[in-house]
Amino acid sequence: MILLQGQNLARYFGPTVLFENIQITIQDNERIALVGRNGAGKSTLLKILAGIEPTDAGTVAKKKEVTIGYLDQHSAVDSTKTIWDEMLTVFAPVILLMKQAEQAATRLADEAVINDPDAMEAALKLYDTLQQEIHKQDAYGYESEIRSVLHGFKFYEEDLDRPISQLSGGQKTRLAMAKILLEKNDLLILDEPTNHLDIDTLAWLENYLLGYRGTLLVVSHDRYFLDKIATNVYEISRNKIHHYKGNYSWFLQEKAARLEQEMKQYEKQQEEIAKLEDYVARNIVRASTTKMAQSRRKRLEKMDRMDKPMGDERSVRFAFDIERESGNVVMAVENAAVGYNNDVLAKPINLDLRKQQAIGIVGPNGIGKSTLLKSIIDQIPFIEGGVKFGTNVDLGYYDQELSKLSKNKTVLAEIWDLHPTMNEKDVRSILGSFLFTGNDVEKTISSLSGGEKARLALCKLALERNNLLMLDEPTNHLDIDSKE
Repeated sequence: MILLQGQNLARYFGPTVLFENIQITIQDNERIALVGRNGAGKSTLLKILAGIEPTDAGTVAKKKEVTIGYLDQHSAVDSTKTIWDEMLTVFAPVILLMKQAEQAATRLADEAVINDPDAMEAALKLYDTLQQEIHKQDAYGYESEIRSVLHGFKFYEEDLDRPISQLSGGQKTRLAMAKILLEKNDLLILDEPTNHLDIDTLAWLENYLLGYRGTLLVVSHDRYFLDKIATNVYEISRNKIHHYKGNYSWFLQEKAARLEQEMKQYEKQQEEIAKLEDYVARNIVRASTTKMAQSRRKRLEKMDRMDKPMGDERSVRFAFDIERESGNVVMAVENAAVGYNNDVLAKPINLDLRKQQAIGIVGPNGIGKSTLLKSIIDQIPFIEGGVKFGTNVDLGYYDQELSKLSKNKTVLAEIWDLHPTMNEKDVRSILGSFLFTGNDVEKTISSLSGGEKARLALCKLALERNNLLMLDEPTNHLDIDSKE
């Protein structure tokens, strides 16, 4: 059964085509991954399909009774309620049903009803109807369902009475995801659901979505997540869309096979065109062969000529170089405690970082990983202990919140203002290696996608030529090719 269908969809920004002639059909119980490079228009297409934004051309048709849940990559619950009370709002109809059933049960014990056969029959019928609806909706299990989903997102029993206003941004995002899962919509549209999830929560989400009874449409740059979840892949590339059956790994194989087949067909047609053109050129003026040459020329004119198949789009290309060498001892953190306002998140922390070492900091959300990095760069004070740097250490920091980008500047100005002695050609060339080409460099930063902002932040960092890099979630928002 078709739940939703987009036909000939398009989005234009002035003369620039983001995408056009997009065809997408979403069937009941499908698991669809929407993939493509940063800036290809994936999030925009999701918003059009969800009815949040209009399409510039074409139509979106959906069955009247179909419910759609949409979660964008910046969603967060903003409420004055507690965590538990906010989750209860999802089940307001179920809670009302339970109250009606209680009232119906009380009515059965009413003496006036007991002594009136007709009233008793009506009361029993109402009670039976309500009980059937309760079992149909599994109403008795809603509280345990809330607890189960909240637990999956690392909200435990002691958290349930916490006001949402006291939660961090990441916790509010996880709560938004928990809430939309509990809604059990027919079609669930998720834009980058795996960002900001720790490994345990991601594993829980994968398993939950495998058992989800509705249909899923997901944008994610986590290829392992897509391999586990997706059964269909739509790829937006070069303003068009292609549909593939299977998960992400299967899509890669099928895409390569399709491009190879299309190239063979194109080359075969080019050979035929060359032979026909050569025949016409040699024989059109000869009386004995002019009719055959005219016939071949007509074939050429009527031929539906194939465009040359386009391979993969350009990938990001860059390297982190250094201005100077550091000493062998790069950084030492000794007996440190990190947190906020004497509220300790982690202690004791001891790090001994040497030249050319690479250290990964892992752990659940909220344990203090980002706080540690911000303490090292002196953005948040250590509660105890501190950090010592070695000789000639130049520190570069990538902020997962991308707060160092200037919202109102253009892409070109963001880089050029920091390196005014560079000529414009060199600045444009460097931006081109991060896939900002042509008019892209004139875009304001506020209009960029999350992936484009991430690439710009990496461009700024690469130009600093630091010999110590501290990267806080550098792969969030980057498309799969850029991550790899």
